[in-house]
Amino acid sequence: MPAYTLREWDKLAYGEGAGQIPDGYAGKLAALAARSAFAGRGGSGVLEHGRHALRARGVVGILAAGDASLEILPKIDVAPGETTDHQNAAIRKRLVHMLAVALDLKIDLGVITDLAWQRETLLEILIRIFCDKLTEALRKGMPRRYITCQHDLPTLRGQLDITRQFTRHAVNPSRLACRFDLLSEDTPLNRIIKAAVQRLAHLSRRPANQQRLRELAFVYADMTEVPVSALRWDQVVIDRTNRSWQELFAMARLFLQDRYQTTTGGAGQGTAMLFEMNALFEEYVGRLIARALAGTGLTVSLQGGRLFCLSAQDSGRALFQTRPDILIRQGGRVVHVIDTKWKRISARIDDPTQGVSQADVYQMMAYSQLYKAPRLTLLYPHHPGLGKKDAVQARHRITGHETTLETASIHLSSNSNMLASLRSLVLD
Repeated sequence: MPAYTLREWDKLAYGEGAGQIPDGYAGKLAALAARSAFAGRGGSGVLEHGRHALRARGVVGILAAGDASLEILPKIDVAPGETTDHQNAAIRKRLVHMLAVALDLKIDLGVITDLAWQRETLLEILIRIFCDKLTEALRKGMPRRYITCQHDLPTLRGQLDITRQFTRHAVNPSRLACRFDLLSEDTPLNRIIKAAVQRLAHLSRRPANQQRLRELAFVYADMTEVPVSALRWDQVVIDRTNRSWQELFAMARLFLQDRYQTTTGGAGQGTAMLFEMNALFEEYVGRLIARALAGTGLTVSLQGGRLFCLSAQDSGRALFQTRPDILIRQGGRVVHVIDTKWKRISARIDDPTQGVSQADVYQMMAYSQLYKAPRLTLLYPHHPGLGKKDAVQARHRITGHETTLETASIHLSSNSNMLASLRSLVLD
């Protein structure tokens, strides 16, 4: 199967040469992308199907249609001067690290060889990690849980269901309506894991991963098969008896639910696994800031606040709820509001506004009014055009107020100083 890799906002020209994609493959991939929940009204939210090229937008992941697949990677500046393969490998590694932080996963990136990072797509790497974790967990035993069963038996087991006994077996007392608890492996958690294994078996194109998924599917053969839409996520209980399955549950959610979604077309039309970098960047930065400020007396809330902008004069009904990405409080009072934006801003020497959206500025001014925060920050990914160091790029004062609105950037190419950089950003 021909496999193509493209970075967000870059183009892949049509053609038969190196670095090009045949028109037929491009059309099938674009049609699949247009069916995604991220495609928007125009159908081009994932891929722009232009006259001369495909252009990726702000959604990353994998598309597979017909005989071709397309991997879309985020535009992260890594490994300058290296080959494209080495740069893509570094981006995959950074992206998996971001997912690990966002999902609270413990992933040892060092166990995957440099060659694998270069040759395998993001999806195949995630499938490999999932298979490794699931195989290790199954060696310690599959989680079980007591479930309530109701069966008609020749001898009493558990308690007698009197109501059912005298309605169903009034004329046949040889059968007893029993109600009892049974320690079973057929639990909501295991059904979710089975669904994830089945989904990945359809998505994977790597023979080694396909073989491992077939072996894992055999282990789960006796579990009840439930459609993804009917899985009971709300019935999963993670406690001390199955704590080691927390990460696998989170990865199954990654593959099956939430902001990560899989689009499936009709027979032979293909599958896609996509997610928004805006959402991932927000969750990643938010969790790292919470870690960075531990022990400082400041508390961090992600997607908190939820105050309303307006209330109707006649009914008092609240309208237009706000959800700032990150609220930082001291003594219960909001002292700092941070909103993350997955876009590239320009240096001040090139543009005094740095390309910051006017709508984003208005939004931050609304946060200032509602949350009475003296400091506001728009946080962007850093890139070389902003200089060598990530930091506050510009500070502004809101006219007529003492509130400060700043634009800042954070390096994503390395995690060695991320916590220190974020701590410095907030405390300095």
